[in-house]
Amino acid sequence: MSILLTHGYYLSSDPKEQRIMKPYPPLGLLYISGYLNSKGVANHVFDSTFSSQSEQLSFILDKKPEIVAIYTNLMTKIEVIRLIKELKSPRFNSLKIVLGGPDVTYNIENYLNEGADFLIIGEGEETTFELYHAITGNTALADVNGIAFIENGAIVKTAARTKFRELDDLPLPNRDAIPNEKYLDTWKKNHGESSMTISTQRGCPYTCKWCSTAVYGQSYRRRPAQLVAAEMKMLKEKYNPDAIWFVDDVFTISHKWLTAFHEEVVKQGAQIRFECITRAERLNEEILKLLKEAGCFRIWIGAESGSQKIIDAMDRRVDVNHVKKMIQDTNALGIETGTFIMVGYPGETEGDITETIQYLKEANPTHYTITIAYPIKGTSLYDEIEKDITTAPDWSTSTDRQIDFKREYSRKYYDYAVSKVVNEVEYHREYIRNKLSVKALKHKAKSVMAGTLMKLKK
Repeated sequence: MSILLTHGYYLSSDPKEQRIMKPYPPLGLLYISGYLNSKGVANHVFDSTFSSQSEQLSFILDKKPEIVAIYTNLMTKIEVIRLIKELKSPRFNSLKIVLGGPDVTYNIENYLNEGADFLIIGEGEETTFELYHAITGNTALADVNGIAFIENGAIVKTAARTKFRELDDLPLPNRDAIPNEKYLDTWKKNHGESSMTISTQRGCPYTCKWCSTAVYGQSYRRRPAQLVAAEMKMLKEKYNPDAIWFVDDVFTISHKWLTAFHEEVVKQGAQIRFECITRAERLNEEILKLLKEAGCFRIWIGAESGSQKIIDAMDRRVDVNHVKKMIQDTNALGIETGTFIMVGYPGETEGDITETIQYLKEANPTHYTITIAYPIKGTSLYDEIEKDITTAPDWSTSTDRQIDFKREYSRKYYDYAVSKVVNEVEYHREYIRNKLSVKALKHKAKSVMAGTLMKLKK
């Protein structure tokens, strides 16, 4: 076999994920593998999640591919660059290295300078197939749309690849290529239930300034509902997961599609408990009931802030009060809720953080996650703050998360703000349950301490 697909994520070197232990397979690579199989191109997949880089290199040495295609993103970039350096050593006999993923689109020169031979820009299935034939058949690279490479010392970027219009033409991801039982067992051991992933759509038509659309673009393309239900039924019968995570950006964007999805899931007997992400304005009482009947047990409803000022600055185009109501309505229906919070967005003040705390108390999501805003290259947020960047570490040894910029207050202020938000909200929850319990008082003490440190770091 002349092509091997892999990535640069290693669970053993991720302390945070080792605490969480909710790993998911590299679905994008499995889609490419499935597409290559459908075109008669035999391929290997090395899923590095449960392995080490040394095991990965040994596997590549054993299979002797002509091409190694590697998925990369902003979190795996450093490991991918290390992998490239190893693959460029003489023992690998001058194989060609192809990179794809969201991080390559706006870092073309950087990745090519680090040793990649070719970059795939945008969706990978058709481009990988055509590039494979161009490399192995020694035909014109310029005829392959959606790639970048160096020729005669200059960077060449070919015409953009036309995105898949009909997603029903895509074969299912090649899940047989990876150790699914390791994922299922890891989930079961750590959480008492297993989970798998399904993708039903590509692209997102919304314009949130901090969100990258580097691969699928600002579009909306959806797989037919009957095919999604059939995939659910197949997973149910073959792997028997306890739950499904739909990886789509906005699962309920089309009410027409969701109605058809509900009908197909029921008709095909494909019900599996599932969770999804959506936007508040794409929910209502009828849609919530359809989701519950189809098996939905948790909905993540994005807000990012409890301050309408900050939400508007993000170009989220949503009313924070409507987000709060949808979380409350979802809770009332017996479906778990989750929401995402971001602090440190440009222009955010102490008053905005106070509004966020109050929003979380009133909305009362079952789960919430908090991060400090960081700029991803290629997004509107990055373009806006680029002139105000104060910390820009070496590209090859850092991630976008380490970029810092001039904010309303110091970066350290927002570290303490995260603690303030979490402990104030948890104090509120514990107080409602058990009044002034020891646990409640501990949260309150931590909240007061964080607030004091925030004032010192203004």
